[in-house]
Amino acid sequence: TWRRDSAIGKSRLKPAIQALDDAPLLDAELMRSLAWAADYWLGAPGEAYANALPLALREPRPLPDTRDETWALTVSGQSALDAGSRRGGSRDLLQALVAMPLAATELSERLPGWRTAARRLAPAGLIERVAARSVATTVTTAPALNDEQQAAVAAVASMLGQFQPFLLDGVTGSGKTEVYLALIAQALAQGRQALLLVPEIGLAPQTVRRLRERLGVPVEVLHSNLSEGDRARAWLRARNGEARVILGTRSAVFTPLPQAGILIVDEEHDGAYKQQDGFRYHARDLAVVRARALGVPVLLGSGTPSLESLANVVAGRYRGLHLRARPGAVRPPQVQIVDMRAQRLEHGLSPTLLSAVADTVARGEQVLVFKNRRGYAPVLLCYQCSWHADCPRCERPMTLHVGRRQLICHHCDRRAPVPTVCPSCGATELKPQGQGTERLEEALTTQFPTVPVLRIDRETTRRRDTFEQLLDGLRNDAPAILVGTQMLAKGHDLPNLTLVAIVGVDEGLLSVDFRAGERLAQTVVQVAGRAGRAAKPGRVLLQTHHPDHPLLRQLLAQATPPLRRNCWPSAGWPCCRRSVIRRCCGPRRTSAATSMRSCMRPTPHCRQVTRCRSPARCRRRCRCAPVVIAANCCWRATVAVPCTRYCAPGNPRCSRCPRRDGSAGRWTSIRSIFTERRHRPALHASPGKL
Repeated sequence: TWRRDSAIGKSRLKPAIQALDDAPLLDAELMRSLAWAADYWLGAPGEAYANALPLALREPRPLPDTRDETWALTVSGQSALDAGSRRGGSRDLLQALVAMPLAATELSERLPGWRTAARRLAPAGLIERVAARSVATTVTTAPALNDEQQAAVAAVASMLGQFQPFLLDGVTGSGKTEVYLALIAQALAQGRQALLLVPEIGLAPQTVRRLRERLGVPVEVLHSNLSEGDRARAWLRARNGEARVILGTRSAVFTPLPQAGILIVDEEHDGAYKQQDGFRYHARDLAVVRARALGVPVLLGSGTPSLESLANVVAGRYRGLHLRARPGAVRPPQVQIVDMRAQRLEHGLSPTLLSAVADTVARGEQVLVFKNRRGYAPVLLCYQCSWHADCPRCERPMTLHVGRRQLICHHCDRRAPVPTVCPSCGATELKPQGQGTERLEEALTTQFPTVPVLRIDRETTRRRDTFEQLLDGLRNDAPAILVGTQMLAKGHDLPNLTLVAIVGVDEGLLSVDFRAGERLAQTVVQVAGRAGRAAKPGRVLLQTHHPDHPLLRQLLAQATPPLRRNCWPSAGWPCCRRSVIRRCCGPRRTSAATSMRSCMRPTPHCRQVTRCRSPARCRRRCRCAPVVIAANCCWRATVAVPCTRYCAPGNPRCSRCPRRDGSAGRWTSIRSIFTERRHRPALHASPGKL
């Protein structure tokens, strides 16, 4: 409909062909939140609205039926199963329905991808959709909460019905999930809905099981591994108010909640909540914004809270809650540093670490060897000419995957076959450098041939049920060795796991990322929390070439992770100042650099810092800047002279120096960061203030 006061001319409007839905799918609150997100994260409104809708609801076709879906085996299906005329997924589905009809949610848990077989069997009359059966749900009794848990539940429950952000800072194994369950139960008792976000899909199955056993209500699940039809049905049930408890990963933050009671974000510090491509957003911050719009409390929980959330607690925007002790007599694990200097390593594993692993499995206990790098080796190197396999798109080393016989770029997913000879000099001495989970699995299998060695990473858990099956097999008392990435770092409870060995500590200590220290501390604390969660004491080994590093010493001396008071206020990084990253992409470096230079005009009250991709190798850096900035400022070689006269009074860093060049030097990344001078909290860290 055109209005006379519209800024768009009537001739530019296109006629509507058809109204797809009788009522809008997005309610007023969700529309406002999406408009805020598009404006805040500088995305197109259409991208934001498209992200909020499941793919099946973006197409011009009738909405899927949201009634409970139950499938049963027909007489013809039983005959086909007895005759053995069906194979593969069709036979598995027929066998699953032999005992009794099953709901679609149960089939999704037992047989991922069952709908493909159902589309073949249903037209043939071998299975049929029947009326939903009522099943009595057995509700387990909640354990008694300790004083800290009761105080946390009481504080959040007192704010049900009004907006208030809370930060639940609880050590690993302190019972944060029990606090979530108690609060969800109180929201359900008031006839309200609850949304629980988890960072990893791997955490969804065990969390769903606990929610159903404790609450006795259906739990809708939303994540990217579901079929589009299942996601659309769960989304519509939440929109209609039929779904009372919704569990999901990052994208579930867009779920409509007409009867919202509480929003909970578990492991709020996790980087998986941040969408890095397409429409970029942070699910944690958007959950806070939606809670404010809905008028309900939002609880952010973590054993290692992000510095942004801690800064919000200090500023009074969030209310802090604490769980400082594990329930019962469970003691925190003992942390020990293993000095790798002057030790002969076996595929990156020191003799001290291997001896500890041998002693642990000899006692019938389990070990986790943590390496946050999948693949066999991060670099494939020629010993004759120093050639190494680089990605032509990203200019980053391609990771060697021996099982697939491929080189894979973990940034853009480019794949290439493993060369038999060096492309540069023709030599055959191509050797893998470094270790990934695949190489550690091979080394530990050779070292301990009688002990099961299980690798858990993205490569081995591609099927939805594989991850849960691997964890179920570890919940007994049999000895085993796990080799895993960050998928195992949080949320999993393995009672017989008593030793955690972290072999990639130096990568975090030597990283140029200004968040490296924070992320390393979070990873170490989270992974260490997997050890000794039951009656048996736990032990954590940190293998490093830098045993005297201040961060490691802080980790040993403090029960809580360090860096909580160090928000880099003098350096101007988040969480104390707002920052914006401008990225310029193009088919050629020259065109991208030209485009970036044309738009690199800092606004008033801003200064410009150009980050160097390899500062250790770059000699063109600002000589008058402090160390943290000196590693990030690049200059043209011909004008690499001191620039003290361009520094602001009282600020040793350069302020809009005209001699800085955004594309200077071979190792300069085409990326500019603009930080605000005034001392303010990070923009993405304080949505509750906006």
